[in-house]
Amino acid sequence: MDTMRERFASVTTQLLDEDPRLAVVLADIGVDGFRSARERHPRRVVNVGIREQLLVGVGGGLALTGLRPVVHTFASFLVERPFEQVKLDFGHQDTGGVLVSAGGSYDWPAGGFTHMAPGDIALMDSLDGWTVHVPGHPDEAETLLRHAAAAGDDKVYVRLSVQSNEAPRPVDGARFLTLREGRGGVVLAVGPMLDNVLAATEGLDVTVLYATTVRPFDGAALRTAVAASAAADVVIVEPYHEGTSNRHVNEALEQVPHRVLGLGVGRRELRRFGEIEEHLAGQGLDAWSLRERITGFLTW
Repeated sequence: MDTMRERFASVTTQLLDEDPRLAVVLADIGVDGFRSARERHPRRVVNVGIREQLLVGVGGGLALTGLRPVVHTFASFLVERPFEQVKLDFGHQDTGGVLVSAGGSYDWPAGGFTHMAPGDIALMDSLDGWTVHVPGHPDEAETLLRHAAAAGDDKVYVRLSVQSNEAPRPVDGARFLTLREGRGGVVLAVGPMLDNVLAATEGLDVTVLYATTVRPFDGAALRTAVAASAAADVVIVEPYHEGTSNRHVNEALEQVPHRVLGLGVGRRELRRFGEIEEHLAGQGLDAWSLRERITGFLTW
């Protein structure tokens, strides 16, 4: 199976051939995947080199000319380092574009903390009007990328990861999916956290919701799931900073007495390289740890 980044390159290359309004801006990362596209569309595939602030600025500038820019690099260099440019060149200028990140929270542990971005969604939450997609499978990434590319002049952030669920789900770029129904509470799994959540909740009387589009937050689906449950207890498992979406859960359920537990990447830095699986376990996001944490919170 190809990775989300490989699918991103192949799908966006096809979209460049189909849509003369689309342009791609790179900062050395991912250049090889767009080699053929750059040969065919040299004016619409731009590599600015290792200049991440310029990367975002060029994207905003292309949007001002009427193009639909797709801007790509690692999340730490796309959201964190040039955050002022994201805020101003897209937000303040009210331009649209598609930011596509790779690397996630700790996809490349050997790269060290400079290449990790567990706080990217929280940063994007401080800006107005962004749609945020967090696919959990390359097929879902393709669907969401096509949505983003065709989304008029909207501002869209697509968070890609090497972590992937075994099977894709039929995502639509808006709604949460109900994968299991139960009466003992609701567990909301985001993107690549789904398989571990399904394993952790096997045999438990809980509803499992699946989210690949987290902003806007599908409060209606959450309210429906909570209304069908005997307990208004919600656990949300996210592949970035724990508690990032707690505010959105509370807003969706503001008329309902409820409890919420946010599970995700902790603020404490894990300073050993290790492997992805070791980081998952270290953050308590492996299936065994999730089951212990979920059952310790939910009441029956």
